[in-house]
Amino acid sequence: MKGHMSTDIGDIVIDNEVLAQYAGASAVECFGVVGMASVNMKDGIVKLLKRDNLSHGVNVTIDEDNKITIDLHIIVSYGVSISAVADNLISNVKYNVEEFSGMEVKKINIFVEGVRVID
Repeated sequence: MKGHMSTDIGDIVIDNEVLAQYAGASAVECFGVVGMASVNMKDGIVKLLKRDNLSHGVNVTIDEDNKITIDLHIIVSYGVSISAVADNLISNVKYNVEEFSGMEVKKINIFVEGVRVID
């Protein structure tokens, strides 16, 4: 299901991939987030995604009430508080996606897939 809004002059449909790209871009701007992660389910290998593939670490679903659920697969910086990073990440991504889309974010799930030491 895609995001949709009705206006006086017509309908607006937002593809889930667009929302995923925006959520991924918002996520990597947050303190403590090294990047988005891609997990190969077959062999369990986690890979840090390049900036042009950010949406691959994000899964967006839209329910029948037109509310968004976002799953973020991230790699965090060594030495940061995961709960502090998660709180910041949730509030920033929720705010940015809601402002961008005009739709409500119902839930954000964070999956920490790895830790990286940053120089």
